[in-house]
Amino acid sequence: MKKLTLAGLVLFSLFNIAALFSSFNYIDAASFKEWLTSNKPVIIVDIQVAEEFAAHHFLDAIETNAFPVKTAAEKKSIDQAVALYKATGHDVVVVCPRGGGGAKRCYTYMKKQGVPENKLKILKGGMAKWPYPDMLAKR
Repeated sequence: MKKLTLAGLVLFSLFNIAALFSSFNYIDAASFKEWLTSNKPVIIVDIQVAEEFAAHHFLDAIETNAFPVKTAAEKKSIDQAVALYKATGHDVVVVCPRGGGGAKRCYTYMKKQGVPENKLKILKGGMAKWPYPDMLAKR
């Protein structure tokens, strides 16, 4: 029994260590602003909750309300963005409240659904650090 418990703890530790070393692609606000102003084709996946999305979001962003992207239902709401990627092949930018754990879980989910990592980005700092409020839409 002790060996089984020890093996479980070792396996759990290895998964956590792997998560620490997972890398994600980020896009900073200035570069994303450039993409937006140049009309670069991009899929914006907004995972903010409904109230935050209504208060501020990017024009043409896909509203998923998936934050914090932990449940199967929250992940399922991202599938429309995955389908759009598969139809267009455009780069994908994940927007979340602060660009942290929820964005990483969305990124990981989309990667598992077939979106190549070189097409995925997370908006660094999320909406909290977006310095160009005049570029945001409100509902």
